[in-house]
Formats: sequence, C-alpha cells, structure tokens
Amino acid sequence: MTSAHIPGLTALTLGTSPLGRDTVPGSAAEDEAVATAIALLRSGDFVDTANMYAGGRSEEVLGIALGELGAEEREEAANRIITKVDRDLETGVLDGDRVRRSYEESLTRLGLDRVRYLHLHDPYLTPFAEASGAGGSIEAMVSLREEGLTDVIGIAAGRVPVVAQYVATGAFDLLLLHNRLTLVDQSATGLMTEAKDRGMTVFNAAPFGGDLLAKGSVAGTSYAYRPVSDELRAWTARAEEVVARHGVPLAAVALQFSLRSELVDSTVVGISSPARLDEARALAAWAIPDAVWGEIEELGAAPTPVHDEREPVL
Repeated sequence: MTSAHIPGLTALTLGTSPLGRDTVPGSAAEDEAVATAIALLRSGDFVDTANMYAGGRSEEVLGIALGELGAEEREEAANRIITKVDRDLETGVLDGDRVRRSYEESLTRLGLDRVRYLHLHDPYLTPFAEASGAGGSIEAMVSLREEGLTDVIGIAAGRVPVVAQYVATGAFDLLLLHNRLTLVDQSATGLMTEAKDRGMTVFNAAPFGGDLLAKGSVAGTSYAYRPVSDELRAWTARAEEVVARHGVPLAAVALQFSLRSELVDSTVVGISSPARLDEARALAAWAIPDAVWGEIEELGAAPTPVHDEREPVL
C-alpha cells in the first residue's frame, strides 16, 4: 500500500479500542492484554489507538508491550502507531490546550517522545466555529505538526456532515471514517472521494458495522451502535443466502468490500486477541468469486440505520 503521508501503510490497520478494558495493573487480565498488544506490534501492520480508548488503558497496555520489545523492534513498532487526541472526558472540552494535554497524556502512557501520526478524534461537543477559531483544536493540531512534535495529522470521527467541515479546511493529511463505507451503508463515498482528490490518506474503520456483518442476521446484532431494524435484518439474511451459495462467509465479503475499494488506503479492524488477528487475516485472504459482488449489488441498497443529516451535531 502506498500513501503520500504514511510510507509503508498496510492494507489492514489494527484497532485497539477494547485493549486493556476493565484490567488493572499487575493483573492476569493485564498480562493477557499485553500479550495481545505484543502480537499486534509484531504483526507488521499499523496499530490504531486513542487517548480515550478503554479509559486510557489501551495506550498504557501498548506502552507496556513496547517496553518488552528490543530497542530496534520497539522503534520500528512505534513508527506504526497512530493515536488520537480526545476531549476531556469530565468537561467535554476539546480546545487547543486540551489537544496538547491529550497528546502529552498519550505519550506518557505509550512511553514515547512522539508519535508520527496523530488524529483529532470525535469533535462532536465542540462547535466548528470554536474548533476552527483562534486557540481552537485545528490550530493546535497544525501547530503540533509545524513544531515537529508529530509528522502527520488527521481527523477521525463518524458523522459525515461534521467531518466534512474539517476536511474542507485543507488542514489535515488523513481522514478516518467509521461505519459509513460498508455493505450496508456507503454514505462516506462523497467525502472519501473529496478527501482522495485533496491528496489525503483515507482510513475506513468498522467494516463489519459493529457485529451485524460479522455475525449476520441473528437476533441481538447491531449496526453502528444502533439497533437493527427488521428490514435491515431481512436484507442481511438475503446477503447471507448469496454468500452461502458461493461458499464464502459474510464477514469475508464485508471486509473485502473495504479492502477492494479505490477510496480506501487502509481498513481499520478491531482486534481483541491474537486469535482475532489470525481470523482477520484469513478473512482478508479468502478467495471471493467475482459473481458475489454482482449478486450483492442486485439486492439493492440496504435500509441503513445511519442518517447523519438528521442527527444533532452535539
């Protein structure tokens, strides 16, 4: 994979939002999380985390894992870590000062002096006028790059109308959207196209939409943190019939829908264990007959539960 902003970017980026969740330092559960982190860091793939993931434990566990690697291996792995600055979880503030504090917190947890790739994450609680004004988060992100404290900056969120405002500034090198370019929902197409036209590197996260496209139409699955309607469950069941006729799993088709897109430079997949990493690699490599894509398209547009234009920004 080639990227003007991230040399050697891998087709899969390994997401760590659940890493270390509900673990405490020195526990057996933490040891298990560290073992997973070491497997991710040694995978050769890029690794995606954030200040807020698992209440900061995701970065802390990655930091412990980095400390267990040899010097050369540690440096190489550190160069493949992408993290995100987040709002203060108590106050909701995400201004310029908070951007810098968030970054400093992340570096402390990771045990690093800097990371090369840094996203501004989920700026939903901050009016765009504040984010783009003097002392705002965009100015701070640009300053971090100009000061050499990071190399590449991005905007990472889900709601397309919100993210579009940040892309339009031209300030960012990277775009990460989630749950908006899948078998079920392609509402990111226009914004991703604009980002590519601007020369941005595009990440597509959550290709399974949560668990709907991983587990299928069984009861209890969700899409993009939302309940699945009867209509969407029925559409998914028809998609399952298509892939079953060709002997391929729905999850493989869902993942490769993103991997084969010309709009996507890397697909972010959440990984909770070494076994999950092996499973993701197997799904990515699964041979899918060309006919599958045509038959999925013939099902028509899925009744997506995502309607960003109807949702409040705050």
